[in-house]
Amino acid sequence: MRRKTVILGFMLALSLIMSYIESLLPLAVGIPGIKLGLPNLVVVLLLYSYGGKEAFAVNLLRIVLSGFLFGNLSAVLYAVSGALCSFAVMFLLQKTGRFSLVGISIGGGVFHNIGQIVTAMFVVETFAPVFYLPFLLSAGAVTGFIIGLTGSRVLPGISRLLDPGDTRRGL
Repeated sequence: MRRKTVILGFMLALSLIMSYIESLLPLAVGIPGIKLGLPNLVVVLLLYSYGGKEAFAVNLLRIVLSGFLFGNLSAVLYAVSGALCSFAVMFLLQKTGRFSLVGISIGGGVFHNIGQIVTAMFVVETFAPVFYLPFLLSAGAVTGFIIGLTGSRVLPGISRLLDPGDTRRGL
């Protein structure tokens, strides 16, 4: 139990660092709100190594903490709505066993943007944000692919470190 807590704390810290780095990287693509989704790499790795409950908890804690550290309440609202939608899709896709890590990450990237657009429509009380959807879905697919590909390359190398059943290292 202690080892798991240490690793989950480390992964939370890593995702917060990735959130901070991402906040410093301006993606000049002309569409507001597009981000690479670096912290989602941690979520995908946890989903595969520990499962949904742990990945969800770290993701939610990261969103709340990074919102207070680097953003504002509005940013937290959009991030939570995107994350809930994204995580639900990634969790369900993984449970089917029919999708690769890359495919699951693409699904997460796309549905993160859908969750945020739906929230934006409620906040501004108009359907106008839906016109961003084609651009955001494309961006979500591309960034999801990049994060998924990175995760599929990183996971085998760190799987022993993240293995919740491995108690040989004395943490």
